[in-house]
Amino acid sequence: MRDKIAVIIGAGPAGLSAAYNFLTKTDDILPIVLEELDCVGGISRTVHYNGNGIDLGGHRLFSKNQEILDFWEEILPLQGKPPIDDKMLGRKITVSENGPDPDETDRVMLKRKRVSRIYYLRKFFDYPISLKASTILNMGIGRTFRAGMSYIKSCFVKREEKSLEDFMINRFGTVLYKMFFEKYTQKVWGLHPRDISKEWGEQRIKGLSLSKAVLNALLSPLKLISNKQKETSLIEEYFYPKFGCGQLWDYMADEIKRLGGEIHLNTKVVSFDFENGRINGVNTAVCDNNEAHTYSKYEKFQGNFYISSMPVKDLVAGLGEEVPEDVKLIAKELPYRDYMLVGLYCNKINLKNNTKIPTINNICPDSWIYIQEDDVTAGRLQIMNNWSPYLVKDFKDKVFISLEYFCNEGDEMWNKSDEDMINFGISEVEKLGVVDRADILDSVRIKVKKAYPAYFGVYKDFDIVKNYIAAIPNLYCVGRNGQHKYNNMDHSMLSGIEAVNVIKDNLDKSILWLVNTEKEYHEVKQ
Repeated sequence: MRDKIAVIIGAGPAGLSAAYNFLTKTDDILPIVLEELDCVGGISRTVHYNGNGIDLGGHRLFSKNQEILDFWEEILPLQGKPPIDDKMLGRKITVSENGPDPDETDRVMLKRKRVSRIYYLRKFFDYPISLKASTILNMGIGRTFRAGMSYIKSCFVKREEKSLEDFMINRFGTVLYKMFFEKYTQKVWGLHPRDISKEWGEQRIKGLSLSKAVLNALLSPLKLISNKQKETSLIEEYFYPKFGCGQLWDYMADEIKRLGGEIHLNTKVVSFDFENGRINGVNTAVCDNNEAHTYSKYEKFQGNFYISSMPVKDLVAGLGEEVPEDVKLIAKELPYRDYMLVGLYCNKINLKNNTKIPTINNICPDSWIYIQEDDVTAGRLQIMNNWSPYLVKDFKDKVFISLEYFCNEGDEMWNKSDEDMINFGISEVEKLGVVDRADILDSVRIKVKKAYPAYFGVYKDFDIVKNYIAAIPNLYCVGRNGQHKYNNMDHSMLSGIEAVNVIKDNLDKSILWLVNTEKEYHEVKQ
């Protein structure tokens, strides 16, 4: 009998993973999930528009943690036969012996080849940077020599790591840092890397360095290094749901409801009943019009445990007057980076395939491309055909791409109308030579608030906030925004799973904050 209640705030990877594990690993706790949006998945959702699907940022499903890999396959079984584009092209990809055929069922996980490159000087460079003849030709002999000398220097002369700039120069050298990291980082965060904490690098780049990239390039063809031994930025295959990353969360939500859990969409947490250092209830507003953001009723949810993946800034504000002033002030000023997509459905794109990987209509094979060019604002470009052919209405003859923009809610770019922002995006792909305006058939603009918790400003004092909320006995913070930590999707899932373990087995809550803290990628299979 489920006589206890866990109120879970947020139906993203962390919240849904917690709910699912309460239902499969306990018999006395009922999860009730509250989600502000009208769909599940959080930033890992897929938006479908006029027959085309687009991920918010693109989410390769890859982990070195076997529990997560098993979890994914439990929800979506791995393909037993190749998807339609691999069949048409004769591309070889590993399959599961008894897995489903993607052309016969929708509930299936694909295995895709990972290609991501940097677009710089209107040329393609491997990501991570590799020592190939093409790299040297693209960079030029002089620039390559300077980069090599700079890298060698960085191996012997280390900077004190106070900032992200120091962190990157120590791993790549000053020349490569300035070519491939400095300007791009400014695009993403709106700040120079010298003003960003080195912790961002420890979270996202971790053990990756030029030497490891070169080692990977040398050993991979000899089959002497496996995916599970590689840094995440070096993986060559990844899992991906047939209809986009959001499909995983849709199926997981269905399973949660089938097992008896509750998911309340359009339900925004506005405050908490918080007294004597303990949460006694959550007050919500129920949205009745997503376009107008109007709310028709207010509901209170009470439970024994409260699991939050909402932004720490909003969590602390909702706790009210009992929170100490220093905690309130730091939480109020915590920095975030917001995010926008411009999706373009095109007759064709002008980026030709200069690799040995066969593709439909010979389009370039990249899942996404990092845009390093200084004369455009876009940071990345996704090609959804290469994520999954089933995401594109007519993948045989058309291409669906998206441009990614990093901004701040309320700034000039954020406040552009959809029409103006789409026209701006089209002007940028024309400038890059990627697409001709005449070939664009359809377009969409998507905005995402608080997509990236940031590591600058008052973040240096975040431990004060963390220690306060971690001391609330029935509150468990999980996920990217719940911990103000730039997690990968699998890390967010692990934090939700660990929250269930902590509650179920009465473990120390500090375990939650240890997920994804090691400076090396911590998901090495144990």
